Amino acid sequence: MQEHMVDPYDTVILAGGEAARMGSVDKPALEVADRTLLERVADAAAGTTRTIVVGPPRDRPAARYVREEPSGGGPVPALRAGLAHVTAPWVTLLAGDLPFLGSAHVAALRRVAGGRAGAVLLDGRGKRQWLVSVWHAATLRAALGSYSGNSLHGLLMPLDAATLSLPETEIWAAFDCDTPEELAEARRHGASQSERRRGDGP
Repeated sequence: MQEHMVDPYDTVILAGGEAARMGSVDKPALEVADRTLLERVADAAAGTTRTIVVGPPRDRPAARYVREEPSGGGPVPALRAGLAHVTAPWVTLLAGDLPFLGSAHVAALRRVAGGRAGAVLLDGRGKRQWLVSVWHAATLRAALGSYSGNSLHGLLMPLDAATLSLPETEIWAAFDCDTPEELAEARRHGASQSERRRGDGP
């Protein structure tokens, strides 16, 4: 399959969950290496036509903030709420707790999505990460229109999506922060990255 960059695209970030495993804190506002998780995810979608965050409104990052009804209804209702504001032909779907996802990873997904319904990132265990994916917006709307379940896997698995595996050096891109232990690990890794960058400086 010949790769080409799908463009233009909007971005939907799901950032309104209850974060029960994190102690029900405001998880997207937690910081790793001096930036919030949500800011880091928004940075990964550099070049997007618009950013739509499904979650409570915030000063940062700049985005259109919307809520599903009722709030906290889960990822499928949240996706419906976000997709209603998408106008670009393609949409990137991201979780709001991915501190090491970068714009190069999103660009790689956009390249492999061409000619398919979309593309989804595989983590280091080969598991599909539905909340790191790119989709043809019309295909996603059609799937949602005929879907009555609550599972992203049930919604997206039947679609014709390409998969993207990352090299061993890039596996942190799929790392999310669901627990205090994972947040602590992310902060250690972020601090290590910062130290390496300082060491490589002039």
